[in-house]
Amino acid sequence: MPSDVMIGRRQLLEYFGSMGLSSTLLPGVLWAQAQQQPQQGKLTREMLRGAAAVAGLEFNDAQLDEMIDGLTQNVERYKELRNIPLDNGVPLTLHYSPLAPGMTVDKTPRPMRTAKVPRVSRPARLEDLAYTPLTHLSELVRTRRVRSVELTEMYLARLKRLNPTLNCVVTFTDELAMQQARQADTEIAAGRYRGPLHGIPWGAKDIIAVKGYPTTWGSGAFKDQRIDADAGVVDVLREAGAVLIAKLTTGELAGGDQWFGGRTNSPWDPNEGSSGSSAGPASATAGGGVAFGIGTETSGSILSPSSICGATGLRPTYGRVTRAGVMTLSWSQDRVGPICRTVEDCAVVLRAIARPDGRVFSVIDYPFNWDASRDLRALRIGYLENAFREDGRNPELKANDEAALAQLRALGLTLVPFSLPDLPMMRVTSAILGVESATAFDEFARNGGDARMTAPNRGSGFRRGHFVPAIEYLQAQRIRGLIMQQLAEVTAPFDVWVAPY
Repeated sequence: MPSDVMIGRRQLLEYFGSMGLSSTLLPGVLWAQAQQQPQQGKLTREMLRGAAAVAGLEFNDAQLDEMIDGLTQNVERYKELRNIPLDNGVPLTLHYSPLAPGMTVDKTPRPMRTAKVPRVSRPARLEDLAYTPLTHLSELVRTRRVRSVELTEMYLARLKRLNPTLNCVVTFTDELAMQQARQADTEIAAGRYRGPLHGIPWGAKDIIAVKGYPTTWGSGAFKDQRIDADAGVVDVLREAGAVLIAKLTTGELAGGDQWFGGRTNSPWDPNEGSSGSSAGPASATAGGGVAFGIGTETSGSILSPSSICGATGLRPTYGRVTRAGVMTLSWSQDRVGPICRTVEDCAVVLRAIARPDGRVFSVIDYPFNWDASRDLRALRIGYLENAFREDGRNPELKANDEAALAQLRALGLTLVPFSLPDLPMMRVTSAILGVESATAFDEFARNGGDARMTAPNRGSGFRRGHFVPAIEYLQAQRIRGLIMQQLAEVTAPFDVWVAPY
């Protein structure tokens, strides 16, 4: 069998792609070396050895010779597959389950029991309701002391006034909002009340598709994009009677708080960024510009901006909420969840949106039960001792942590310290994210789309994903399963566990 095969530059790069090592630094360097050698344009053993080294492998000459022909044929097959259009919305047939083996889940649906809402009066100045909890706004709308149209007009006017400072809105949806608000008032007046979100204004992170409006993904490369269907969560909230008033900012392609319109800011300190990538939902909600927002999270994108902006963010368990019509960054890690002003508001919104819609394989059909009357003192609560100790290195964080734990103890709760095993969680999830995001944006990056991004250096992350061998990606998913089992075991004694962010 020959030790080398004549091959063009494009084929060489695609060969490396077949090994998960495509079209970035290493193939380019090896190609340059080939150009300086006597036998130009040939794939040599040394080139293969260099590629194998990235994967931590070594092959002898005989093994290299055995692989060359077969791998070259694979390259041709991959070229054929790349001719099939795959935009960001095409799902994987493989899907991840958040349930560790042996884990049991209570599947019994129960009535939602929120805290008793005191009688809420209509204020003389309607804008005084801007920071009112969603549950209180619901009671005002249900009893028709405030009409949805009035509430919607107030939030729209306020959000437009705040936006030059917060930079949290991509697109206002005035026409749709007023149409939905008028419909809500008509239905409520006729006795057709849909529930606690009926007539309540909200905002959607702009990676969530809304028919008839741009869905920009926060990127200059997609600022004119329109998707001709509503996302699943938009459908569900429309059925609940909620009123969409704005598409709110997202960090570019769901990363950070920078988008093609600049930086989204914290309402507490507009000189500070909101963090992200659910920048707009956190900033607008904390600033009293919407009653609640819907964000997404892959790795901190709900929790981080909620923490910076002083909102309450709920990152649901993977598979709780449909991701249909939402930009994909990581098929096995993306989640959709609420950003509100109170914990119970998050529970109300999650109850409405946590349901399968038949459009995403991985959505689980388990009830979300909430009972505010439950005796908290009966809960078994753990606190992550090591994490609080790490925060103790910063005096401000330490003071905040101690105040939070003191508040829990003041409620009569017993906190049990525990520690997580030393597991490579971040290394595993980062490796998975790198490959899945590169896959989700492969066609975009191959066509040079990253050059049109607001931050073109983001494209280097997509290219790095090609350097991860498929075997390493699958091994990371297997290690993830082991981590899930160990976490399930160490947290099994607790109903709730507490950690600093």
